[in-house]
Amino acid sequence: MSLDIALLIAMVAMFTVGVYLLLERSVTRMIFGVILLANATNLLLFLTAGKPGRAPLTTEGAEPADYTDPLPQAFILTAIVIGMATTAFMLALLYRSWSLARADVVADDHEDVSLREVDVEADDEVFDLDDAGDTDFEPEHLPGDEESPTPEDQEIALDEEELE
Repeated sequence: MSLDIALLIAMVAMFTVGVYLLLERSVTRMIFGVILLANATNLLLFLTAGKPGRAPLTTEGAEPADYTDPLPQAFILTAIVIGMATTAFMLALLYRSWSLARADVVADDHEDVSLREVDVEADDEVFDLDDAGDTDFEPEHLPGDEESPTPEDQEIALDEEELE
């Protein structure tokens, strides 16, 4: 099977640039990344079809090796439809984001950042390092082991809030 090296290099370059664009914070660049990944996938499927040959229909007296496999062609058509649908959906998200916030940059979620900081602190409490660098697998307390307040404690806290 002969492989066109220029198409292979183009496919690798499209995958590389597509992944790079997906890692950006701009939704517009993410859309371009999805489009490049979809087209690179189509090119990959095209390259797996093998050398071009006759149509996939059989005729009398022809050898089966001369025909083209029709399955990659069907996969490419399906991938084109899926790529167009994904692109249309992302364009709708971009339009909605632009109409509401006048920005296409994905911002940090403050709750997600605070949960990430809590997880790091909890990991530090669970695995205390000794001077030798060994970890203690018997921590003093695990996160979430705090005693839940009794109903009487909750009533006292509510009374204190009312007084303030």
